[in-house]
Amino acid sequence: MPTVLREAGYRFYFYSRENDEPPHIHVERGDKLAKYWLDPVDLASSKRFRAHELGELRNLVLQYHLTFLEAWHDHFED
Repeated sequence: MPTVLREAGYRFYFYSRENDEPPHIHVERGDKLAKYWLDPVDLASSKRFRAHELGELRNLVLQYHLTFLEAWHDHFED
């Protein structure tokens, strides 16, 4: 489960066996979880995050969008 980024208390990562899905990134903070599709950026699922936190997360996913896509392709296309 490679961690791509730690930012503002969030951990952004993906699972190594998810290459059968479109590019996406998982996010956790404590017991809160979310998953964002990367192309286009869209919330796929969330547990325990509040609406204002999801807005902050979306902004971070947009900010690091290219970093996440590059990490995804580097990991799954090797």
